[in-house]
Amino acid sequence: MILARRLSTKAQTRVLGTKAPAQMRVLSTKAQIRMLGTKAPAQIRVLGIETSCDDTAAAVVSGDGRILSETNRHQHSVHAAFGGIVPGLAAAHHQANLPLVLRQTLLGAGLSIGDVDAVAVTRGPGMAASLGVGVAAAKALAAVHALPLVGVHHMEAHALLARMGRDDVRFPFVCVLVSGGHTTTLVAHDVNRYATIGATRDDSVGEAFDKVARDLGLAWPDAQDGGGLGPALEQAAARGDAARFPLPVPMDKSASAASPDFSFAGLKTHVRRMRDAGAFDARAPQDQADMAAAFQRAAVAHLRKKTALACRRARAMGVDFSCIVASGGVASNAAVRRALAAVAEAERVPLECPPPRLCTDNGVMVAWAGVERLRRGLLDPYTFDFIQRWPLDRLSEMPYPARASSFDP
Repeated sequence: MILARRLSTKAQTRVLGTKAPAQMRVLSTKAQIRMLGTKAPAQIRVLGIETSCDDTAAAVVSGDGRILSETNRHQHSVHAAFGGIVPGLAAAHHQANLPLVLRQTLLGAGLSIGDVDAVAVTRGPGMAASLGVGVAAAKALAAVHALPLVGVHHMEAHALLARMGRDDVRFPFVCVLVSGGHTTTLVAHDVNRYATIGATRDDSVGEAFDKVARDLGLAWPDAQDGGGLGPALEQAAARGDAARFPLPVPMDKSASAASPDFSFAGLKTHVRRMRDAGAFDARAPQDQADMAAAFQRAAVAHLRKKTALACRRARAMGVDFSCIVASGGVASNAAVRRALAAVAEAERVPLECPPPRLCTDNGVMVAWAGVERLRRGLLDPYTFDFIQRWPLDRLSEMPYPARASSFDP
């Protein structure tokens, strides 16, 4: 078994002193893209780093879509007492976790950093302090080892993951991105080229799930593979009777029904007002479960209707899409998947989703997005910075000159 180079507490400078200058590795300014082009996809290995929110994650993925290693350190127990993510705490735990997450990932792949062909990192959007931790680490690793560097859009990484290791998820496709920070439908024309159809006007669907779960007093489950308030609401809904509390489906009136946009704030507020009016007891387990089921049914119906409308809009734009891709943390919800599968069936296209564990934030999606972008020569310089707010359809407006190496400005 090949092991990554182990850190030594011995005098490393003394070891270096025994080497002639010609034996020491120096930074190379050779054309990194051209060098990668000589390798078969199965031989290419990209290290992906994700720190956009509260997950400290890394993975090594091959050019043909094999996951060689992955590590994810969640912070659920850190933030549970606050009822949500605390940015400063998240960044501090990224700083503490990332060195060992990277080491564990490389050891799991049987590689050293020098064996990796490129480094990809989430550049944005996300929480500024958290993004900064990952970006700084990636830039340092890549520059010191003269590796190509790829800055990845967090939502593009979610959108592209369904293509990992597959030839049948072809562009263009309709993509439904549903997470704690985003609810968007768009057409993915190609890597780096997206057109938004609909977006949330207020809360994202993931944010609404979290806030309703908090209003219901649901416990925040802590699990390394899944956890948080959204999964807590889904678990409660499975025990509930949605018919007990009829809730309105958002934007179902004539004035807004034709819009492809989303809105979840009103539904969330409706549940809160019912609680405050005593329509249900948030301390009673069955009331919690029944309201969770009612909220989930209304929210999912809203997602289904607006996704169907997005598909019609895409066809009206002349887009012959190959499939519907659903990704983001909320795409791991079984009710959401069933609803979107019904839309796909009506459109006579398949629904493509990553495995549930890869719908939430992870290093695999960042590494794979790095692979996709490297194939198209979309290389970033070592001088780039994170972008906190970054609409996905603005990605193609970023300047990408013909860059042979990340040393190029």
